[in-house]
Amino acid sequence: MSIRKGLAIVGAVLAMSTSILSVASPAAAATRDGTCDSGEFCYYYNSNQAGSVSDFTDSLDDYGTTQPTCYDFKGSGSGKGLCVKNNAASVWNRTGKTVRVYFNSNFAGATQDFASGAKGNLNATLKNNNASHEVLSGPTGCSTDGTNSKLPSTILVYRVSLGRVDRVDFKTYVKNVLPNEWVTSWPAASLDSGAMAVKSYAWYWALHSTRKTSGGQCYDVRDDTGDQVYRPSSAVSSTSAAVDRTWSARMTRSGNILRAHYCATTTACGGWVDGDWLSQYGSRDLANEGKNYQAILRYYYRDIALS
Repeated sequence: MSIRKGLAIVGAVLAMSTSILSVASPAAAATRDGTCDSGEFCYYYNSNQAGSVSDFTDSLDDYGTTQPTCYDFKGSGSGKGLCVKNNAASVWNRTGKTVRVYFNSNFAGATQDFASGAKGNLNATLKNNNASHEVLSGPTGCSTDGTNSKLPSTILVYRVSLGRVDRVDFKTYVKNVLPNEWVTSWPAASLDSGAMAVKSYAWYWALHSTRKTSGGQCYDVRDDTGDQVYRPSSAVSSTSAAVDRTWSARMTRSGNILRAHYCATTTACGGWVDGDWLSQYGSRDLANEGKNYQAILRYYYRDIALS
């Protein structure tokens, strides 16, 4: 959608972040014993689950590269004692969830997914080039677990300048869009209406998108003004509080999640349709007049239900 002509965009540090993850701590690492037990994700030094084993119970964003601090192969056999980073050839996933292996640390770069229970060799890109892994807690592939009455747990974001698609925790996504679409110092009711619009727009596309990148990856939303501006680690307290205040609220029309368009003013964007678009500056003005976010949303979006 065409958004914001003349609206101030908050600058942010671009950080590679896909979701809120639990990362294995040194204390947890101390329990690793070189045996691939139920509930663990295991690397093997050799192909076809041969050689020494390095076992993990959770996601890990960096294995380290030198002894004695790196995560190493602990089981008997070839490779025992070597750091696991960039030294693994195969895996066994016994976590009960899909695990994604990354080429780079911090869950970045090329990936390979291993379904629950899968044994497999790392592909040609990742063999001896494994730098982090992520235990995925939500849906995988192109799917969503959201419905018109249930928030999706994640959303597929096309990181346009990076040329990749990230699956991002849905609330984290909304919190890292709102400060880039609304002026963070505006009144609370304006920020609340913005939180609802941003969430509803993303929710709609999580349910309905069939878009794919030129490389064939499916995605729900772009991270730029083609949809909504998403910048990891850009969340600030005022807009995050607005997201939290309105998180349990839902905006529908005829029972379906509203594709909530918005723009700086009623004349700033092409395609404006009365009743389907919200003015960002207008939300500020109505909030300054004492209107709450529900009244602001009903002023701009026709025939909506807030629940």
